[in-house]
Amino acid sequence: MKRSEINALIRNAMRFCARHKFALPPFAFWTPAEWAKKGHEADEIRDCMLGWDVTDMGTGLFKTCGLVLFTLRNGRYNNRRYPKSYCEKMLVQAEGQYTPMHFHWLKSEDIINRGGGTLVIQLYNASKSEGLARGDVRVSTDGVARRVRAGGTLCLKPGESITLTHHVYHKFWAEGGPVLLGEVSAVNDDRNDNRFYDPLGRFPKIEEDEPAQFLLCTEYPRAGKRGR
Repeated sequence: MKRSEINALIRNAMRFCARHKFALPPFAFWTPAEWAKKGHEADEIRDCMLGWDVTDMGTGLFKTCGLVLFTLRNGRYNNRRYPKSYCEKMLVQAEGQYTPMHFHWLKSEDIINRGGGTLVIQLYNASKSEGLARGDVRVSTDGVARRVRAGGTLCLKPGESITLTHHVYHKFWAEGGPVLLGEVSAVNDDRNDNRFYDPLGRFPKIEEDEPAQFLLCTEYPRAGKRGR
């Protein structure tokens, strides 16, 4: 992805959140120059990968396959310094764009339609070999038990949500306009806990065609003598 594209997508996501009255925390707006001055007081943001995350899943086709995310809070597995057992994210899914089929080995999550269009989610159970199982998928939508046939879809209107346990494959996309999503989950580990059905990269390769206006969660400079 080009840096100019990432800059524009983050600015658009900020405006989209503002239109839906979803207030982002102060560090969402820190510039690279401000980050260069941050000391160890900001280590939780660095170490728990809070902040902006723009990805094309390594496809080079963001308009078709991709997502803009912002992690507001998160913990770390087996780390006493960051004892939070939960994570919260904001996601923007554009119309005509999908997030590819994947599951998590450890993380269970609620995905919430906070506003905009309709979110469509396709579901499969993972088989023992991590393929697509044929059996029905059991999920909860806003506390109501549902059964969905393998490969079937559910549509979430604004205000509606779905609970996804680990080893449930899911692919989702927006219809009727972009969707502002919330995610409330167990601790999130994007480096190790994503199993894509088709092999993909979680983080993009970036072409630096202009200076970064905001840093991604994988780009923060370390504080003091610790180095990157």
